[in-house]
Amino acid sequence: MDLGLTDKIALITGGSKGIGLETAIVLASEGAKVAIVARNDEALQAAAKRIKQTTGTDALVISADISVEAEVRGVVEQTVQHFGGLDILINNAGAAAANPFEGVSSESWYSDLDLKLLGAVHSSKAAVSHMRQRGGGSILNVTAIVGKTPSASSLPTSVSRAAGLALTKAMSKDLAKDNIRVNAVCIGLIRSDQIERMWKASAPEQSWEEFSSNPIHGIPLKRIGQTEEAAKVIAFLVSGAASYVTGTAVNIDGGTSPVL
Repeated sequence: MDLGLTDKIALITGGSKGIGLETAIVLASEGAKVAIVARNDEALQAAAKRIKQTTGTDALVISADISVEAEVRGVVEQTVQHFGGLDILINNAGAAAANPFEGVSSESWYSDLDLKLLGAVHSSKAAVSHMRQRGGGSILNVTAIVGKTPSASSLPTSVSRAAGLALTKAMSKDLAKDNIRVNAVCIGLIRSDQIERMWKASAPEQSWEEFSSNPIHGIPLKRIGQTEEAAKVIAFLVSGAASYVTGTAVNIDGGTSPVL
């Protein structure tokens, strides 16, 4: 299947590792021009090197704090100036933050919402005018399954992710007239730095395959997902192959979530 991504211009926040980096690799492999954003310049340079080695494509790297609106606007403008436009925005920046309700400080609430919710708001707002000039575009918000079904001690992440889902639906209604599609993915257990730390801390005697398939995780597909599996779903949703899909949230969780 031709995803129709050749020469499309994509901006990925949180693109230096994990799902963001793997998505950049998939998009570049499909012919897209890719810009990745993160706060750590060293990690960005390492990510760009991997993208080049894997796909033969040079990625634009931008060091910025997505929780700061002025920096977000600068990221979008730099991408547009470098590539000549913007077709795809993937709001992936985020960090794990899961605590009991009474254990979450006011500062933690503000920082989580600034990064995961307002970061997506500001980047999308900066991107829309450029997408409109190109006749449309695609925005993809990376959220988590706890946004649909919050568990105990999942704050503030479950709340900011739920807000991200509401943002996705509302934006999809407002921007459809401009042929700008807005979707989300809800991530479950996917292999990442955080998951690997959990593995090494809780079961260092187990191989990755043993840890991944442990029934304690409660995953119907009986294993933790790989980053490239999430990246391929994201690539489809932002591509021309999903041209009639907007306002939806797809679970990438091996069947874990009890809701659609």
